Amino acid sequence: MTSDRLTVRQVMQPEPRKVPPDCPVGDVLLLMNRERVGSVLVCAGERLLGIFTERDLLRRVSDAIIGWRTYPVRDWMTPNPHTIGADVGWEEAMQAMFRLGVRHLPVVDGDAVVGILSTRMLMSRRTEYLDARIEERTRELKRANDDLMARDLEVMHNLRAAGQLQKNLLPHAPPPWAEFDWATHYAPLDYLGGDYFDFAEPDAEHLGVLIADASGHSIAAAMVAVMTRYAFAEISRTSTSPGEVLTRLNSRLIGLMDSRFVSAFYGVVHRPTRRFRYASAGHPYPLHVQARTNSVKELTAQGFLLGIMPDEVYAEREVILEPGDRLVLFTDGLFEARNEIGEQFGTERMVERLQSLSLSAWDTIQDILECQRRFSNGVPPSDDVTVVAARLLG
Repeated sequence: MTSDRLTVRQVMQPEPRKVPPDCPVGDVLLLMNRERVGSVLVCAGERLLGIFTERDLLRRVSDAIIGWRTYPVRDWMTPNPHTIGADVGWEEAMQAMFRLGVRHLPVVDGDAVVGILSTRMLMSRRTEYLDARIEERTRELKRANDDLMARDLEVMHNLRAAGQLQKNLLPHAPPPWAEFDWATHYAPLDYLGGDYFDFAEPDAEHLGVLIADASGHSIAAAMVAVMTRYAFAEISRTSTSPGEVLTRLNSRLIGLMDSRFVSAFYGVVHRPTRRFRYASAGHPYPLHVQARTNSVKELTAQGFLLGIMPDEVYAEREVILEPGDRLVLFTDGLFEARNEIGEQFGTERMVERLQSLSLSAWDTIQDILECQRRFSNGVPPSDDVTVVAARLLG
């Protein structure tokens, strides 16, 4: 790799043209013309005596008498010329030539003359040097970019594979209770997401539904969601109490998530009575659509986010489901979607849609998502979106 510091040695003309002091001026001019150089060094052996340049010729030829071509070059040279070291930097060489008012400088290395430097050469060689450096740096950048592209493709491949594995951890279908119509929608912002939903059957008469959202998205949030999934799968098998499940889930996650947290809503249906008991850990309130009154109510419950407060106890509330009733559970990515002027989609638009139409669970989700898409008008989402809907059949 070329050094970043350009020196005189790199831009000088090596093996400069040398003539003895008694060489006729005419012969020197023929040499300069033949070699296409603007200067020669006048030396006695290895000792530098002077320099003869085009400027020396112009300065003396106007006053010269006939026969001047036969004069020895020592009479027309500049004696004891300034010199410059071979390892001097390019900038210092330019400043020296400007300060001394010369266009040519002999280059020395110790006591030996190793080259000659001219302003024209200095500029052209620097241009060549800079062009070479640009080409070299361009090649380096291309190699680095190729390496980054290869690593990026590998990372993207791994993320896609991890995202597929995460989707495989989600339930493929809810438990087959004939009286319930279920539907789900899961759309992570990246390949990996922090949203999570699941079902549980602690016994034959109870069916639990969980929706959760780990803070952030992508890899870190996905890891938290996976931890939540495994903890929930173990805890929900042993209890029909949603408050107890969230309390134990909170205890399990304390200290495992660093600065992250999880919001969650967990509800359990008692099959014989259609009683739906639920508890919330700082999660957006699900919506309960009552078919008999054509009203929509929020399933409000209080509780801290999971993984923050040790020994938190999650209080329970309950509603009785009737034929035709619908439940809509969602993460904040649904209602926090914005349009081109920054307005938030909100929950009011969902309430309006739910009141105006009585649909299956699947159609309910599709109608809400389409309403959100029209509202956003092409503005891309900024968070994961998950929706779980249920309809109690008549």
